[in-house]
Amino acid sequence: MMLECAGDCTLQRGRKSGGTVKPFGVFLLAMSVVFVASLPSLGALAQQADAPPAWAYVMNPADFKAPEDDGSLRHVPDSGAAWTLTQLRDRFFAPDWHPEDHPKMPEIVAQGRKPDVLACGFCHRADGPGGPENIGIAGLPAAYIVQQMAEFKSGARQSAVPERAPVAMMTSLSRAASDEEVAAAAAYFSGLKPRKNITVIETEMVPKTYVAGWFLAAVNDKDKEPIGMRIIEMPKDVERFESRDARSEFFAYAPVGSIAKGEALARTGGDGKTTNCATCHGPKLKGLGPIPGIAGRSPSYLVRQLYDFKSGARAGQGSPLMTGVVANLDEEDFVSLAAYAASLAP
Repeated sequence: MMLECAGDCTLQRGRKSGGTVKPFGVFLLAMSVVFVASLPSLGALAQQADAPPAWAYVMNPADFKAPEDDGSLRHVPDSGAAWTLTQLRDRFFAPDWHPEDHPKMPEIVAQGRKPDVLACGFCHRADGPGGPENIGIAGLPAAYIVQQMAEFKSGARQSAVPERAPVAMMTSLSRAASDEEVAAAAAYFSGLKPRKNITVIETEMVPKTYVAGWFLAAVNDKDKEPIGMRIIEMPKDVERFESRDARSEFFAYAPVGSIAKGEALARTGGDGKTTNCATCHGPKLKGLGPIPGIAGRSPSYLVRQLYDFKSGARAGQGSPLMTGVVANLDEEDFVSLAAYAASLAP
C-alpha cells in the first residue's frame, strides 16, 4: 500500500549517459525488466518535444543485471541489525534497522501479504521517509492515503510515464489490498512524524549522474555538468539508501535562485498566475485537514505530481482544483516550487 512504490530490487549500479558503470552494490528493481525492456533511453526521452522531464521521471536502463548474493551480511550506521542481499531484496520484508524510531509496524507494513500485496515498508521504509523514486508518506493524513489508494485502484490516478515500475506496481497492489489493510497502513503512517532528510543546494554545476534503481546517483566526486533547468536529487550515501535505511538523507541540487522564486510564487500566486499554496496546503505548507503537507517532500516527486496534474494523467478527487492551479505554470515554475517546498521543514 504505497503511494508510489519502488518495487523489487537487487544490488546493482546502473549506466550513465555515454558509458557504463560496473556493478558494485546498488539496488536494482527486479521487476524493471518487465516494464522497461521496450522503452526509449533516458537521453532519448529527454530530447522528445514536450516530453515529461526525464530527470524527474527516472527510468531504469533495460540492461540491468543483478549480481549474485555472496552471502555476506550488510550493515548500516547506528544499527546492530544485519541482513544478506537476498533478504534485502525480499519485497515482502521491510528491513527495520532502527525499531526504536517508530511504533510497531502493522503486519501489512512489515510483511505485506503474498502473493500480491508488497510490504509497504519495503519501498517507503519502516517509518515512511521513502525516497526520490516514490514518496515519503510519514505524517500524511490517513484519509488522504486511503483516497489515493482508491484512486490508484480505480485508475483515476495514473502517471504521465505509466511505464515506470513504481506506478505500475502501485496500481497492481492497490487492486489486491483489502480495505482493512489499507486502513491499517494509513493509520500507522499518518501517526508518524516526518523528519527533514533533504538538503537543497542551489548550484550552477551538478555531479554527473547515472540511474540506480529508479533514482539518480553521482558517478564520482569529480565530474560535473551544468544543472540547466533541473533538480538533481540523490542519496548522500547510496549504499545506505539502497539497504533501505529509513535514516538515509538526500541532496537536492537546484538552479541558483530557484528557492526564492518558488517562495514568491507559492506565497503570492505570481500576480494571478496560480494560487497561494498555503490556501490549501496550510501555513508553512505542512498540510491542512485532509490535504497533505508538501514541505520537506522529495522535489522529484513534487515535480512529477505537478506535471501529472497538468497533463491530465492524475485525476481523482482533488484533481480539478490542482488542474486549475498548474494550468499556467511551466517547467521552470515546477522546479522553483519543488525546490522551495523541499527546502522547508516537514
